[in-house]
Amino acid sequence: MEQLKILFKQLTGEQPLSTEELPSSGSNRRYFRIRGKNRTLIGAKGTCVDENIAFITIAKHFRERGLNVPQVYNSSEDNIYYLQEDLGDDTLYSRITKGRDSGKYSPQEKELLFKTIRKLPSIQFEGAKGLDFSICYPQPEFDERMIFFDLNYFKYCFLKATGIEFSEIELQNDFENMAKVLMHNMSDTFLYRDFQARNVMIVDDEPYFIDFQGGRRGPIFYDVASFIWQAKACYSENLKNELIDVYLEALKKYIPVDKKQFRSTLRHFVLFRTLQVLGAYGFRGYFEKKPHFLQSVPYAIDNLRKLLVEPFPEYPYLSEILGELTRMREFTEMGIDRRLEVKIYSFAYKKGIPNDVSGNGGGYVFDCRALENPGKYDHFKHFTGLDKEVADFMEAEGGVQKFLNKVYSLADTHVQRYIERKFTHLMFCFGCTGGQHRSVYCAQHLAQHLAGKFNIKVRLYHREQGLEQEF
Repeated sequence: MEQLKILFKQLTGEQPLSTEELPSSGSNRRYFRIRGKNRTLIGAKGTCVDENIAFITIAKHFRERGLNVPQVYNSSEDNIYYLQEDLGDDTLYSRITKGRDSGKYSPQEKELLFKTIRKLPSIQFEGAKGLDFSICYPQPEFDERMIFFDLNYFKYCFLKATGIEFSEIELQNDFENMAKVLMHNMSDTFLYRDFQARNVMIVDDEPYFIDFQGGRRGPIFYDVASFIWQAKACYSENLKNELIDVYLEALKKYIPVDKKQFRSTLRHFVLFRTLQVLGAYGFRGYFEKKPHFLQSVPYAIDNLRKLLVEPFPEYPYLSEILGELTRMREFTEMGIDRRLEVKIYSFAYKKGIPNDVSGNGGGYVFDCRALENPGKYDHFKHFTGLDKEVADFMEAEGGVQKFLNKVYSLADTHVQRYIERKFTHLMFCFGCTGGQHRSVYCAQHLAQHLAGKFNIKVRLYHREQGLEQEF
């Protein structure tokens, strides 16, 4: 590391007092914290010169555009070594550890996530202004070759390793259809490529961005998908939607926004990014024998499972294969084991309180009979709490929302503690006279509330109607 010491002395005029190698991120670059008497810097050694040049050039350009990135001070003549600003060790990934582990993010964690994604449009648009994309590594723009590289990465490094049989030709047809959809949304913007929490440093509660050397010209949707659908982030559906809304609000500064169209297009990039991530996990896990990558597979499979709830008619064969993949026992069991399962019942008291089949002794039972009863009016006798007519009646009366707010508060606290304590089962039951109106309404709303707020499995049973629903 003599070259880094020389660069340090050239810049500061002093000899370094200590040099500490930092943990590797898995790339071919090595980082060192170099301390002098009055200054601390980060020294980097990268064996790929073109990649180093890309980082140094983009970093300088971003700084000139007012973006939060580390300053690069100097580099060796061969561009193998360079010195950059020390932003510390506080990453967004470490700041949101509690939320990631529990599935529920605190207001402080959410605010950091919002701050980060709020800055993404400026990176994409301001960062692209005047940037010479020809210096980007390994190529200047997102194109069909890149798409097929990543899709084949998934096919050969992950899908084949699972043992699923598939038609190469039919799969290729859908890959080509996906490439057309993705390329249709190309734009003159900067694609970060690896926009995720590990590459965001927090300095005085403000996000700073690193590891953008793989960036290139490309569509804005890719980085949104990368950030919000990080495999192990455990963002609830509500939080994902909030993050999208925050991004779109910031995006309005640069282009008109059609929220419905944006979300429709984003789904395709989420699917593409998920397949790319699975390919990387497969290569690192199955071929390089690094087991911690395989531990992330169930999280990505879970993202895939949720995506496929809404069909992708553009890719019928791929959807069929992915459906089979998500049903594989090894992934299904891994996915179930790591999440709390909450069962919610509506029932009629005259037929008894539902049994807890988990063997844990049940949970909460809420009596809805104090609420105004739609069932005493002939008009509502043929409806249930799932129908708008009953919902309008109960909400107009007003008592149900006060009741549910108290239930939500109690349920949120309990679910949070169960997640933290790694428990696997919890049960909520709502009873009324006939199990048709009030209990159904309340059970349905609690299920939706919990499924939207926590990364848990929610199973809803309207016992007297014989209806089941999984969230």
